[in-house]
Amino acid sequence: MKLVAFVGSVREKSFNKQIAHFFRDRYKDSFDVNILEMSALPYFDQDVEEDPPEVVKAFKEQVAEADGVLIVTPEYNHSVPGMLKNALDWLSRVEKVMNDKPVLLVGASTGVLGTVRCQMHLRQILASPGLAAKVLPGNEVFIGKVQDKVDENGKVTDSGTIDFLDAVVNNYVEFAKSLRK
Repeated sequence: MKLVAFVGSVREKSFNKQIAHFFRDRYKDSFDVNILEMSALPYFDQDVEEDPPEVVKAFKEQVAEADGVLIVTPEYNHSVPGMLKNALDWLSRVEKVMNDKPVLLVGASTGVLGTVRCQMHLRQILASPGLAAKVLPGNEVFIGKVQDKVDENGKVTDSGTIDFLDAVVNNYVEFAKSLRK
């Protein structure tokens, strides 16, 4: 199974970027993860949506070719980071390449809530008619106090978190398979 991953932060030492790399490395026997670059996407512009810039076309093509989507994101101001929302806006138009894609939502933060509000908003956005993605139900991944769960190299070291993520990944793989039937 081929997944594309969106990381909602461009920060070099982003915990969410580290978590995305953890997923790519730990679960390579379950799926291949291609972490897509979103920072080069221009602001969504409905005037050019029928013939968008090449960077947008390439981005949409990679998503269209994927079997599923992994979104790993921080929470900014109780909501979705602008860069991630912009990417979703591009994906929601014309070809609508997210329709029926299985999505796994993950978020990490240094606070105790672990991106719960962002993920609430993301679920609403992903359910919109232009995206119509299929978010894995009942497996919310809110990694709070992430600074205590990763080492200085960004590797997840907390056994409870690892066990939970292992279970969620198994659930996601089964969910994605069920959607292909």
